[in-house]
Amino acid sequence: MWDYTDKVMDYFFKPRNVGYIEDADGVGEVGSLACGDALTLTFKLDSGGRIEDAKFKTFGCASAIASSSVLTEMIKGMTLEEAEKVTNQDIVKELGGLPEQKMHCSVMGHDALKAAIANYRNKGILAAEKKGRIVCTCFGVTDEEIKEVIRSNDLTTVEQVTNYCKAGGGCGGCHGQIKKIIEEIQGDKAITEHLVAPPRPDRLTNIKKIELIRQTINEQIRPMLRADGGDIELIDVDGNKVIIAFRGMCAQCRMAEFTMKDVVEARLREFVSSELFVEEDKDSAQQPHNHRTG
Repeated sequence: MWDYTDKVMDYFFKPRNVGYIEDADGVGEVGSLACGDALTLTFKLDSGGRIEDAKFKTFGCASAIASSSVLTEMIKGMTLEEAEKVTNQDIVKELGGLPEQKMHCSVMGHDALKAAIANYRNKGILAAEKKGRIVCTCFGVTDEEIKEVIRSNDLTTVEQVTNYCKAGGGCGGCHGQIKKIIEEIQGDKAITEHLVAPPRPDRLTNIKKIELIRQTINEQIRPMLRADGGDIELIDVDGNKVIIAFRGMCAQCRMAEFTMKDVVEARLREFVSSELFVEEDKDSAQQPHNHRTG
């Protein structure tokens, strides 16, 4: 589905420094399972104040694993001052590039490193609540986070902001606010970009759409639900309506409606089509083999 470099695939299939340093000097935690991406980065300093060891644990896609893994390799031997200068673009460059839609994975690694350094300097106190006002409720992204990725990566369109921090990648209700933030920072440059019509995506055939939906469920959604004792089944695809059924713990969970909209639907809109919406077929809850898409 994605055009990954050989280096990304190498770090995905053979990730370095997976794990958690129990007596870590710095701990950085970013993201959340509800949003589909979560990363914990830990590091240990040597007697000279350089990063002697760094490890990561992440739940995410190939890009998230590769970005986190290569970052731990990059920062080993650095002082904290040197590590602070590592940007998400440095991570991307080290990997030989990432698909535009996956740039948020490099940003997540950069944010985890900043959080771990702040944790060390605050003597073990984990980062406080996010600064700023929540703009994207689907993924919990604040205006301050959006401003930072715009400034750091010279972004000028809503699509780019979504690629770098996922804001706007769910229901799309925050697109207007994101545009205003872009214009506030980029001025005429952003307005000019908005006048250029974005290219239309290739039309998905029904077979290709179902194939991508299945792939996204298997690779991006099912592992997350199974980690909590649940599961999901694709029941049918009717136009842009995706009908699913929850299994296991998810079938009785009070948060099923949240999971359906903010995890399943958001993931499918991110990886397949922004026009998709999800409905739960509760009548099939006890019929795990009664699905109509083969």
